[in-house]
Amino acid sequence: MDQLLLDRKTYNPMIADDIVSAPFAEGKKFVLNPQDDLAKITIESEKGDLLLYDGRINHNNGWFVLRSEFPAGTKEGAVKWIIRPTVTKDWRYAPVVQASQVGYHPGQKKVAVIELDKRDTDFKQPALYRIVADGRKLVKQQAAKDWGDFQRYHYLQFDFTEVTEEGLYQVMYGDAASPVFRIAKDVWDKGIWQAEVEYFLPVQMCHMRVNEKYRVWHDFCHHDDARMAKTDINHIDGYTQGTSTLCKYQPGDLVPGLNVGGWHDAGDYDLRVESQAGEAYILAMACENFGAYWDETSIDFEKKIVEIHQPDGKNDLLQQVENGALTIVAGWKALGRLYRGILCPTVRQYAHLGDASAHTDHVSGTADDRWVFTEDNPGRELQVAAWLAGISRVLKGHNDALGADCLEIARELFRITRCDNNRVLTAKVHAAVELYLATKEVEYRDFVLQQQDFICKNIRQTGWFIGRFDKAVGNARFSKTVRKALPELQAMYQEYSSKTPYGVPHDRGNRSSGSWEPQHLGYNYCYLHAAYPDLFAPDYIFNAVQYLLGMHPGRNQAAFVTGVGAETMKAAYGVNRADWSYIPGGVSPGTNLIRPDLPELLHFPFLWQEGEYCLGGHATWFMYMVLASQKILNGNEQ
Repeated sequence: MDQLLLDRKTYNPMIADDIVSAPFAEGKKFVLNPQDDLAKITIESEKGDLLLYDGRINHNNGWFVLRSEFPAGTKEGAVKWIIRPTVTKDWRYAPVVQASQVGYHPGQKKVAVIELDKRDTDFKQPALYRIVADGRKLVKQQAAKDWGDFQRYHYLQFDFTEVTEEGLYQVMYGDAASPVFRIAKDVWDKGIWQAEVEYFLPVQMCHMRVNEKYRVWHDFCHHDDARMAKTDINHIDGYTQGTSTLCKYQPGDLVPGLNVGGWHDAGDYDLRVESQAGEAYILAMACENFGAYWDETSIDFEKKIVEIHQPDGKNDLLQQVENGALTIVAGWKALGRLYRGILCPTVRQYAHLGDASAHTDHVSGTADDRWVFTEDNPGRELQVAAWLAGISRVLKGHNDALGADCLEIARELFRITRCDNNRVLTAKVHAAVELYLATKEVEYRDFVLQQQDFICKNIRQTGWFIGRFDKAVGNARFSKTVRKALPELQAMYQEYSSKTPYGVPHDRGNRSSGSWEPQHLGYNYCYLHAAYPDLFAPDYIFNAVQYLLGMHPGRNQAAFVTGVGAETMKAAYGVNRADWSYIPGGVSPGTNLIRPDLPELLHFPFLWQEGEYCLGGHATWFMYMVLASQKILNGNEQ
């Protein structure tokens, strides 16, 4: 068999599929969970033996395998299994009481969701208890609102918004209990969004050594970045390199200067340009719109050393903005254009789990160097231009030279990038908005004003970012026209909010494309509420935050933000997943819909569609929504 990939010289761990250990057991009948009458499954083979294997010998993400063997070339009738699951007709799904794993601000809407078997008709009265030193005290008990059916379950809603006394609380529905949560004005102040910049982003930093007191998260890594990718190949992660975007470098050439900045993209060690620019932009907006400040980490870009829980007198958010900007600017200066991504060339490296410093040999020009890909993608290039323009504003006074580079690149991308469809034009309008906010130059203002009709016709895509321009430019005609278009976007959010008992959409199934939808929509909604609070009340923001903190379908009520809340995703798809561990502050997509209607969130770290941390907004949307909630609920809106 072909044991190699791409360069025909490198070990491919997929050859482990050919390694077959002796079976644990073999026979004609296999009983799974014989001790549990409800979970027992019996499998019998009428043709051929059943063989039980431990697939973990082949791959870290392997599991137990039951199979039967049959002669090669057999076309039909080779195997016949009879599978008998336990069927208990009077079984009922036990109630699940879902509430925030963190809690609620006294001023926000507070609704617990009770998830029931669809056949349940004898509804109990939920009860809210306050947890005090000598026990618990009943605060409220009454019939819940019957929300109705969603997917395979029936839902009730228990509203206790009027309860504002600070303290610890728990909702009970018969014997079923919610997590214990707080009601307090400072519920979002500590240990919530901060985990993102205290742990997750520092741990993901590339080209650095990352220390946490006695622990080393990873040593110096990828100092041999990068070589120009080969052309006309299909990389294992779907990247391709065309001959038209090579610039002055030929395939295999060393591209100097790329060994600075950036974050590993969560479950693997690549650098995607949209991950770097998108994450840095959201951090920049958190600084610009909320004055967000946190200092728990020392970052020395010159020595390439990070010290977690060692303040250095600098805003961690701005240092992370700097980290994202560094890799983009370095790529532009080296290539004369944006890179698409910087990725490992082999399957062995792609599947690498563990210390990032072991990913390459740190000797430039050798076969294990990561490849840099470029592309011709006007939509992505203009989107990055928008992000860079926003980034440039907050780097003033922190790293002026880097901020000036970001603005210059954004200007040039806006000038040279072709615009030939609506998706690209949307990105160009966003770029013009950010450039105007950064420069106040007439060219960018007039471009946006000239696109008034396009903006309004595509308000679902443009509405979230146009409000800041609307407020800044003060054009009455433009503002009036945009406001006439906004009810379409308002109706879209109302429709999405009504789809589930949680006030956010959740209808994805066996795919990742919609997995981040509730939080992405929530992030965009923050801008809509800030610009047009009379049209966009803040509830969707609160709902999206609570969705991430345990208010989601299924028995597993874990918060998708690891390390935050009473129960969190403690086996997530990060680079330490082989240890069944996690990185605090990482955000997972969470509960997956197994078609047609089963919500699934397993305690198994190798399910990327449920547990993979990602960047490009996925890590910081939650942080931004929490900061927006703080501003709204503490009465500090401008």
